[in-house]
Amino acid sequence: MRKALAAVALLAAAGCSVTGAAGGEGKTKIVIGYQSKTINTVTAGTLLRSLGYLEKRLGGKYSVEWQDYDTGAPITAKMVAGKIDIGSMGDYPLLINASRTQGIPAARTELVSINGYNLRGGLNMVVVPPGSTAKTLADLKGAKISASLGSAGHGTLVQALEKAGVTGVEVVNHQPAVGASQLESGGVQAYAQFVAWPGLLVFQHKGRLIYDGSALDVPTFHGVVVRQAYAKEHLEVVDAFLKAQIDATRYLHEHPLEAAESVAGTTGLPAEVVYLYNGPGGISTFDVTLKPQLKAAHEHDVPFLKRIGTDFAGVDVSSFVNDTYLRKAYGPSYDKDLASTANPARITGTDPVCGGQVTDPRTASELWAAGAATTRPAATPTCLLRQIARAGTAAVRAAYVPDTTTGTRWFADGSVWLRDPAAPERSRFLPSLADDADPLVRAAALEASGAAGVPLESRAVKGLEDPDWQVRVGAARCLAAADPAAAIEPLVAALSDANQDVRKAAVLALTPWAAASEVAAGLRAVIDDPDADVRAYARRAIHDLTRS
Repeated sequence: MRKALAAVALLAAAGCSVTGAAGGEGKTKIVIGYQSKTINTVTAGTLLRSLGYLEKRLGGKYSVEWQDYDTGAPITAKMVAGKIDIGSMGDYPLLINASRTQGIPAARTELVSINGYNLRGGLNMVVVPPGSTAKTLADLKGAKISASLGSAGHGTLVQALEKAGVTGVEVVNHQPAVGASQLESGGVQAYAQFVAWPGLLVFQHKGRLIYDGSALDVPTFHGVVVRQAYAKEHLEVVDAFLKAQIDATRYLHEHPLEAAESVAGTTGLPAEVVYLYNGPGGISTFDVTLKPQLKAAHEHDVPFLKRIGTDFAGVDVSSFVNDTYLRKAYGPSYDKDLASTANPARITGTDPVCGGQVTDPRTASELWAAGAATTRPAATPTCLLRQIARAGTAAVRAAYVPDTTTGTRWFADGSVWLRDPAAPERSRFLPSLADDADPLVRAAALEASGAAGVPLESRAVKGLEDPDWQVRVGAARCLAAADPAAAIEPLVAALSDANQDVRKAAVLALTPWAAASEVAAGLRAVIDDPDADVRAYARRAIHDLTRS
């Protein structure tokens, strides 16, 4: 390693660039490191590459080599060795990158632009297996949690555990894909990662969100670094890259569905997951400007990184951040856009069910219907539920709602729903991302989704196995509004529940389907139930069936 670093230093002293060697056909080669599945970086990686904007701006003098990695660590290693010129990574890896390159003149890097950010920290999350009994971080004491050490997801996990006062957790270092496999196989009990892994696991029903990074209320972001010596030697390359990134950001804002489908086709990620993060009102705000809030977040993270033992020597954030190149590429509106933290990509349009224009980003929701070329806006989550009820759940490809507390956009069927009967009619149902620790809240959420006509079927089926009987009651009532093909079998099983209120709720839920042979058999089995209500409701259902 020392010999390699010495060689890099000698090259720098000689004014040479390690990667600026001739590419094919006598062209000068540019090497760019990116993370295709870290979809918060697409405007400087996956999408930018597929659009070809950088190559168009560079003309025929240069050839571009794109190198794809799972995390920022290997990109930093290659930048230290002078083998990557420009790279994208998350906030914690950016600081580690700066720390490890600052003592090497040829490798020293500067943060020159932002890919995307979330001012509250929603790009990082913690998930558990769907069947886990854990409801909060406190329930993970003594557990093994998968994370990529030194990543943004790892940083969020450690800070969240400290804030919650949770100790006795073992953090296991995994690449994101390996950690996901470990979660599914039971090798770890939780999984802390960055965009887009938590959303992917929830979408695939392989994970359940237990902690939204927005609860920390600390900005998280991904950015672009360039080797300082390279930038000085190739000003035209850096200018072309930043202008191409701005072009890709504009394309993402103007063509969100097409961009999501493009990134999905390249990465293998579901387009629904890509759109969750990158679509209008998404978890990530795509804005290249180097905002003071993000710089302050970096300064907040420096002492934290020193504490967690990632071989981190510290960073002078002020000298690391350099917006000179971006100001030139961006033009006269830079300061105005720098001052704004509003998401440039907002959900707009006319709500087809509730009526009126969708204008409030705090409640704006979105429906992606199966086979549709465009999405449908909803003024509120309640209005979205009405759209789904009208369309039928089978016609829904994906539905997105903002969390009531944090504003983090999430899948409607992965949210907990609460009903506020005192609220205006179009704002009565409120989504929340993580399962609430209070069983009464979980029960109310399940029951509310059924009352809204949009039962959370998979969640309700799992709810029938919840250790708290109140949740099992709520799950049974939720399934009363579900597709009988999905609801009958678990409800018939619930007729044997140890709690009489659960059995009663199951009987009432099954009554409309009493003509089905398996339902009739189940109801007859409980006509002598020890509980008077269960007996009475079961006998009435059988009596009504025989009369008809």
